[in-house]
Amino acid sequence: MALTDTLDDLISERRIEPQLAMKILANFDRSITEVLADKVKARLTFKGHLDTYRFCDEVWTFLIKDVTFKMENSSQTVQADKVKIVSCNSKRPGDPQ
Repeated sequence: MALTDTLDDLISERRIEPQLAMKILANFDRSITEVLADKVKARLTFKGHLDTYRFCDEVWTFLIKDVTFKMENSSQTVQADKVKIVSCNSKRPGDPQ
């Protein structure tokens, strides 16, 4: 959320126009999607207790409690009390539907 918060601050300070902020977010979304698809090969698994889930406006939201994360090929784990996962369509920005 740091990028959106910073862009909101810049807009409210009238240092950039809202249209520029939208272009920046679109470029970020496109770039991060490409990098994750092409460069990241590691796998992560997690286990926890599903507390809440919902599907609204084509977006899934999962709230998971007592979560344990583990990287593939590693014995190290990370614990979290709560995790929120928001999932939406995997369509790349700018691609035709």
